[in-house]
Amino acid sequence: MKAMICFTHPAWVHQFHHILWRMRDRGDEVMAFVAEKDGNSKLLDSYGIPYIRCAQSTGKNPVEKAFLFLKLSAQFSLAALRFKPDIMIGRAAPMLAVASWISGKPHIVYEDTEVSKFSLRICKRLSTKILTPRTFLTDLGPCQERLDTYKELFYLHPSVFTPDKQKLRDVGFNPDEEYILVRFVAWNASHDIGKKGLDDAGKVALVKKLSKYGRVYVSSEGEVPDEIKPNLLKTPYELVHHVLAFAKLVYSEGATMASEAAVLGTHALYVNTIVSGSTREQQERFQLLYCFNDQEGRYEKADQKAIELLETPDLVELGRQKQAKLLSEKVDINQYYMDEMDRLAKAGRKG
Repeated sequence: MKAMICFTHPAWVHQFHHILWRMRDRGDEVMAFVAEKDGNSKLLDSYGIPYIRCAQSTGKNPVEKAFLFLKLSAQFSLAALRFKPDIMIGRAAPMLAVASWISGKPHIVYEDTEVSKFSLRICKRLSTKILTPRTFLTDLGPCQERLDTYKELFYLHPSVFTPDKQKLRDVGFNPDEEYILVRFVAWNASHDIGKKGLDDAGKVALVKKLSKYGRVYVSSEGEVPDEIKPNLLKTPYELVHHVLAFAKLVYSEGATMASEAAVLGTHALYVNTIVSGSTREQQERFQLLYCFNDQEGRYEKADQKAIELLETPDLVELGRQKQAKLLSEKVDINQYYMDEMDRLAKAGRKG
């Protein structure tokens, strides 16, 4: 079988690398495209997945993003007409949806980000099937299928991932000390336009506040103030999930890292005005993630909750118990996705 996929975010690489490995092992041919963002090409390199670099960035403003959509739609369409894939796979990449429509090939998507409105508007019209979590807040019409799962289970389900302290020790990271991971985002994604996070003074104050409860590591998409540069996480990017698994607490402006922590049994705070069905369920159903989505005061409320959690006895063990409940109720998504992908490759665009 021949397939096409594109990556415009490192989380997409994490999500699909096990499927790409399985496809490679059974002799399938995959054409992968990458628009550079936050080291996604380095991540593909670390996983041994070949790719074609189609853009140096995903665009920093609406004009750049619109230009890239047109440029990549044309590039992917031409590539599809030449490569002749049996199917197109991945996340809700509108450029690939256009290419699937032009080339007459099926397109199967897994998407959990409700605020990707432009991408979903295109995909629900041009894609063959869109798989979403059961809790997805948007109705995408007849092409949507809801599953009781999370995207993080593509790469963090126990069937494909086992946290390993030794891998961290091998790169000089101590997983046995109590530590907290803080994640700052760059606020330049298409769904972040008009939004902003902590300023430099706020970032420094947060790190100092949390440092009373353990060592604080910072993961950041953009530059951080000089005062907290010594706190920057220096482990290889592909080991970040091992870091999340052994953290005492994760404080994140990004939904992906907060949700990854929750799936791994680490309590997390998600501090962002964007609301998603998955993060809401992880709070209400499993109490592993706490959402702070208010426009005003969200950081102050999150700080209070962080201290409350960090002062909770046996917080780490409590997280493991909650994780066991989560895993018992969720679908192992990799095999389901591959079965549906194989079916659609034979059935064609009508599914």
